Amino acid sequence: MRILVVGAGQMGNGIAQVLAAKGHEVLLNDVDEARIRHGVDAIAKRLNRDVEKGKITEIERGRVLEHIDMRPHFADLEIDLAIEAATERLDLKRDLFRDLDRNTSPETILASNTSSISITVLGAVTSKPERVIGMHFMNPVPVMKLVEVIRGIATTDATFATVRDLALALDKTPVEVRDFPGFIANRILMPMINEAIYALYEGVASAEAIDTVMKLGMNHPMGPLTLADFIGLDTCLAIMNVLYDGFGDSKYRPCPLLKQYVAAGWHGKKSGRGFYDYTGGANGVPAPQLTGSR
Repeated sequence: MRILVVGAGQMGNGIAQVLAAKGHEVLLNDVDEARIRHGVDAIAKRLNRDVEKGKITEIERGRVLEHIDMRPHFADLEIDLAIEAATERLDLKRDLFRDLDRNTSPETILASNTSSISITVLGAVTSKPERVIGMHFMNPVPVMKLVEVIRGIATTDATFATVRDLALALDKTPVEVRDFPGFIANRILMPMINEAIYALYEGVASAEAIDTVMKLGMNHPMGPLTLADFIGLDTCLAIMNVLYDGFGDSKYRPCPLLKQYVAAGWHGKKSGRGFYDYTGGANGVPAPQLTGSR
């Protein structure tokens, strides 16, 4: 397949890598060439590690990169599928889907890697809502097996089958999901993370203690506050707002501490500071914490 990936950030370049590794022709797009180059460099770095570990050969590394074409602009695209992996903002995604609709054929499937935004809403701004679908990969994409395949209200069986079969061909496990706020993964995960932030905000325990309880008590591979830093606190807040607005239920109200951290620019690992401080290294150390009234 010839596939456009819109967004060369952590999710987009991961999606591009797994597609290219299976021989698909990938067009990688972002707002400028520098961001696309940064995404390709991230792919190359991961592939270099795989070569060093003996997981792939130098020849296989080269083939993956050969299948990725930097595409800073798109117009009149001849592609089978577009996968949008831009920032989790409804206004941005709507504009992208309008542009993709104008620049692709009626047969092209338009997919979104959104983790919470309605596929029906995105499909409604196009002329082919029956060919709009959610394809939510998990982070990090080259490692995680799950793909949520989300049907909008107009998504056809044929569109679903094509995307499901592609996920299977990528050695992923597709799960069919209906179009509700947060789908399955984030409807369950984000309230857990939000509650962990409330526990920190209320002074119940330190960030380290909260994470330790969930790792050792619940056998989670990483604690919820570490995971929030890894996802990005701005992304966590955006998803919580989608859940809160979509369901109108107070149980989805974002914690004030989460809002405060995002307002401060403390977005987690990518910004160097979240619930942990990453300025001294990738693993992070406990950061001084703000809390609410005790």
